[in-house]
Amino acid sequence: MENVTLNVSGMSCGHCVSAVEGNVGKLAGVDSVKVHLESGKVDVAFDNDKVSLKKIKETIDDQGYDVE
Repeated sequence: MENVTLNVSGMSCGHCVSAVEGNVGKLAGVDSVKVHLESGKVDVAFDNDKVSLKKIKETIDDQGYDVE
């Protein structure tokens, strides 16, 4: 299991939290997702054999947020 903290800009409300946590959480291999709205960070625990960090970032990007 790998744990990463991503810097995500553009999140400002509860809908943003739901969009990111819901869509990233649906990916096979993602164990947990936690959005920290105040700091603009997203903690993700995932199985690198099942899902890539690139795919996680693309999923967040697809929701309309910028990932660093």
